[in-house]
Amino acid sequence: MKRSMIWPLRLLKAFRQSIAYLPTLLALAYGLASLAALLLPISDERLPTLLTLLGLEAPGNTRALLAALLGGMISLMVFSFSMVMSVLSQAGGQFSHKLVFGLISERAHQWVLGHYLGTILFILMLLMVPEVAEGQATWRSLAIYLACAMVIHCLALFVYFIHNASMSIQIDAVATDLHRTTLSSMHALQRRQQGREWRLLGDTPPSRHPSHPVTARRAGYLQNADLAALAALARRVDGVVHLHFRFGDYVVEGLPILTLQSASPPETAWCEEARAALVYMEGEAITEHHVFGMTQLMEIALKALSPGVNDPGTARLCLHRLTDLLRRRLEWQPCNARFDDDGRCRVTWQVEDFESLLYRLFQPILHHGRDDLSIGLGVLKALKTLSLFAEPRELALLQDHADRVLETLAEAVRHPLDRDFVSARLDDGLHRLRLPAALPGG
Repeated sequence: MKRSMIWPLRLLKAFRQSIAYLPTLLALAYGLASLAALLLPISDERLPTLLTLLGLEAPGNTRALLAALLGGMISLMVFSFSMVMSVLSQAGGQFSHKLVFGLISERAHQWVLGHYLGTILFILMLLMVPEVAEGQATWRSLAIYLACAMVIHCLALFVYFIHNASMSIQIDAVATDLHRTTLSSMHALQRRQQGREWRLLGDTPPSRHPSHPVTARRAGYLQNADLAALAALARRVDGVVHLHFRFGDYVVEGLPILTLQSASPPETAWCEEARAALVYMEGEAITEHHVFGMTQLMEIALKALSPGVNDPGTARLCLHRLTDLLRRRLEWQPCNARFDDDGRCRVTWQVEDFESLLYRLFQPILHHGRDDLSIGLGVLKALKTLSLFAEPRELALLQDHADRVLETLAEAVRHPLDRDFVSARLDDGLHRLRLPAALPGG
């Protein structure tokens, strides 16, 4: 029974995460409204006198009006989304292509699309049933007035949609939205990992039981896992589950993705339940894994530093957002183990540490912007800021990266005027790094 429920749940989750989720719900709501307008037998005698005064003499003769409204709505929808796709294609050339689908699938855009589709469906239903029963002209007249109001509402949404779509591709809006979404994902994970059952382990606890690997049955991105369910499964067999991937990694079919340390090998049903607790998802979902938000900011910076774009200001803007996110990561380290109520470790998983994040985010920007003094100084300023919040171990890492920045600047800067400019800013500002008073070399 549990296996038979896996694929419907996966299908439902994929539908909720798709661009068609909200438009489908709104279209269904409009469809129900059209059915109520056509099928509910409300006669004129049961309606207030004020409403009967608004009734049309021959509501069945308004097919020309409804046809005009329907054609206008279809044209409006086609024009809106063709223009938006053109704008987003240009945005894909300036930013990371990963952002394009995120801009299209924004909730606000889905709401507008849903209202468009719902209005078209409502008008189409009125056109399909032109006949009006005797004594129900007022009720049909109200439905026609409602269709006109829906079209006016869609015209207002058209203005909002164009404004929102044009503003959403501005670099300030893109960076701010990525920063806000990443921060929300980080805070959500921090709230979930409150309690004694969540802990941060330095080393994997030893076990006297042998290890039994469980392989993947499908390929895809493993974005998350139901760690509570895995802990319950491990407790059922009195074992420990070790996940061999980082959340967000791509796994291939047949790869050992987890290991169960227990006295006896797991049964086939147990392995299927363990696989069902893993969450596959295509693409990079920032809401599931906050590191994706940081890497997308880094990729926007790399795109801005490419010769075709050549926009170091955008790269520095992304550096500012990354500095704030890394500063918050210094204050909190995600847990990598879950314990049961008896205090026994049941599940462990891999967490990307600060050293890996620092190298992944800053070194590509430094490499691609090595010929731009503002990028080198921007990375150095970010390291200075982070040093004010770092513990001794992280401070040593920041010092190593600062030395790397100094080497890059020394190789790129040759003119005496440039060297004087950079040297005057090396040890500037508050920080805890060991920086020279002048640029080395020369």
